[in-house]
Amino acid sequence: MGEDIDQGRRTFLGLATGAAVGGALGAAAAPPAATAFALSETLAMSGGELSQAIQARRISCVEVLREYLKHIERCNPKVNALVALEDPDELLGQALERDTQLARGQTLGVLHGIPHAVKDLQPVAGLRFTQGSPLFKDFVAQNDSLMVARLRAAGAIFIGKTNTPEFGLGSNTYNAVYGITRNAYDPARSAGGSSGGAAVALALRMLPFADGSDYGGSLRNPAGWNNVVGFRTSIGRTPNDARDVWLPSMSVVGPMARSVTDAALLLSVQAGYDARAPLSIEGEGTAFRRVPEGALKGRRIAFGADLSGHAPCEPGVLEVCRAALRTFSALGCHVEEAHPDYDLEAVWQALIKLRGWQTGSNLLGYYNDPAKRAQLKPEALYEIETGLKLSAYDISAASVVRSEWYEATRRFFERYDFLILPTAQMFPFPAEEHWPQRLAGRQMRTYHEWMKGTLLITMTGSPSLAVPAGFSREGLPMGLQIIAANRRELDCLALGHAYEEASDWVRLRPPPLVKLPVST
Repeated sequence: MGEDIDQGRRTFLGLATGAAVGGALGAAAAPPAATAFALSETLAMSGGELSQAIQARRISCVEVLREYLKHIERCNPKVNALVALEDPDELLGQALERDTQLARGQTLGVLHGIPHAVKDLQPVAGLRFTQGSPLFKDFVAQNDSLMVARLRAAGAIFIGKTNTPEFGLGSNTYNAVYGITRNAYDPARSAGGSSGGAAVALALRMLPFADGSDYGGSLRNPAGWNNVVGFRTSIGRTPNDARDVWLPSMSVVGPMARSVTDAALLLSVQAGYDARAPLSIEGEGTAFRRVPEGALKGRRIAFGADLSGHAPCEPGVLEVCRAALRTFSALGCHVEEAHPDYDLEAVWQALIKLRGWQTGSNLLGYYNDPAKRAQLKPEALYEIETGLKLSAYDISAASVVRSEWYEATRRFFERYDFLILPTAQMFPFPAEEHWPQRLAGRQMRTYHEWMKGTLLITMTGSPSLAVPAGFSREGLPMGLQIIAANRRELDCLALGHAYEEASDWVRLRPPPLVKLPVST
């Protein structure tokens, strides 16, 4: 975190050894093992069940908030998933107002009275908005983002933020402002990222729903590593704030939850056209209020495995995924190994250019100020400096490769209904490491090369639903990406829901820190 630019370059070239977060954060040591926290019936409810109970006034918003705040107080110090927590008395005042509204027969929406923490890459009016950067450690947002405004209008009570790496760069959640977020199943391990705080808070029942964002796997990798659900939707499905609305980033915002139906419920609030985002998809988010059900017999599923070696995997990852695939076969699906045919190294090189241009454009102002540049993490410097080397023609050529890759996957989905891949190429690594230097015997050329299996899917534009796949012999979670053709989110949800009903990993394998009521 305190490295100079030259050290950052050495790290990206794979010349640094033992790259660790360590002392700069003052939170390197994993917390000791703890006795499991017994959950109340309220905390064990799904998000949808909690929403219905509040709407029916079977439980008050004040009671819900008190239970969540009490659980957060005892559980969050073990993992550091929630940050910038608001004053409890102020929050209870908001909950009381929500109860008063219900007593008058008024409801704001499906999130009425639901405690919610927003990923710290989105501004929430009145809350700290650091983006994990020391440049903004004391900044307080004055306005809501487009997505946050929809959550507020639906009745959510914002209790704080979920932790994220600096500017969302990298799939390990740590930063110099708040420190490390630790995996829900092994606090010595990474939570993934950049929606790591959201995934851990969900897994440990500190939130009923969570939001996140995803450029290269940030809704998928942490979901898989914490045995929850994350959904990267098609570009434009959920309107997103951007400095340039006509050349948008490949980043999307989307839902996370402990079930596919809960993820769909939150997406129903997030999704829908907004004129301020002119490339957002026409239609209302209410289309996702209910997950479609239907016969899955005969549906054609391709398992991409390690993409013929282009996305090498740690031993055990594909074995867990192949075991999970048997559930799809039992549902009547036809499963075989295949993936779209295209030069994947060309796609990877195009991705590096496009990401450097898109990410670097947003950070260039800080880079041009020497005092601010010194406070940027090496990953940010890498993206900016990658972008600075590019001409407009380089970007156009990379975008053509992206278009050709999209066309290859479009044709692939004429033969198959779904493509399935792991959510990560390895199980959670030690939390103190910045990122893996080697994977499956290969030196990683960049800080994100070990995430190829998600980044290459980002380049297709396809929706990708992350669902739990199972566990390694050491008890570490892994997930599956259920990928469908562009804008076929409902297909992902339908297959994911059927798989979830048959596998039920969230209920069967809660994190060691929590103990579910016997009735659940």
